[in-house]
Amino acid sequence: MPYLKLKDGVDLYYKDWNTTGSPTVTFSHGWPLNSDNFEAQMFFLASQGCRVVAHDRRGHGRSSQPWDGNDMDTYADDLHQLFEHLDLEDVMMVGHSTGGGEVARFCGRHGTSRVKKAVLISAVTPLMVQTANNPTGTPLSVFDSFREAMVKDRAQFFIDVPSGPFFGFNREGAEVSQGPIWSWWQQGMMCGFKSAYDCIKAFSETDLTGDLKRMNIPVMLLHGDDDQVVPIGPSAQAAVTIVPNGILKTYPGGPHALPNICSDEVNEDLLAFLKE
Repeated sequence: MPYLKLKDGVDLYYKDWNTTGSPTVTFSHGWPLNSDNFEAQMFFLASQGCRVVAHDRRGHGRSSQPWDGNDMDTYADDLHQLFEHLDLEDVMMVGHSTGGGEVARFCGRHGTSRVKKAVLISAVTPLMVQTANNPTGTPLSVFDSFREAMVKDRAQFFIDVPSGPFFGFNREGAEVSQGPIWSWWQQGMMCGFKSAYDCIKAFSETDLTGDLKRMNIPVMLLHGDDDQVVPIGPSAQAAVTIVPNGILKTYPGGPHALPNICSDEVNEDLLAFLKE
């Protein structure tokens, strides 16, 4: 399995499929998952001739579990080191949920010289938590409850999340599948405890407004209008007005887990945007 030794000694696991393919698409996963969660999109685009690259964020999946560095700045810096290591150019970056924040911070912090397009799926941008300047955000007490649930019984909490709001399985008439629930639980339990705990603050309290303004590339936002984790109003509908060149596609009835529940449609949207 390929690993990159980062400057601070962290081993970053990554997948690099169809290395001779073109163009290159990178994937940044959500909390507390890993690169496995994007395999439907990676397989589809690699089969279409693309090179696809995805990493397990520090503390997640098969990467090292450092005590420190579980924040958006470091996530973006780690990804930049991977870009340099693989000499990636003309990339379309794709990020889901927390990964969408990582993509925005990457562009804001390291520029877009290596990036030609970006796709933010169910992303946490521009800011999740409710503040005086973000009154429609999610109250801090909600994220405090996440941390409390983790400390009390992480294993059960990581069953409750995918069994309910993440996939929208708590909605009346939903077709519940145990496979995605077990996969989410497995990926979540692979994440380091401290890493998962700290990442809640990273994805909820990091203001990415300035980063969105610096995304001087075409940006497509995909978001479900029934996203119970990252409601569409203060996220995608706000973000599309901030990026200089953005388009928003709303998935009617779509949950937070668009890459999983709506994988075929997401795949086609990614391919179409890539070809534009």
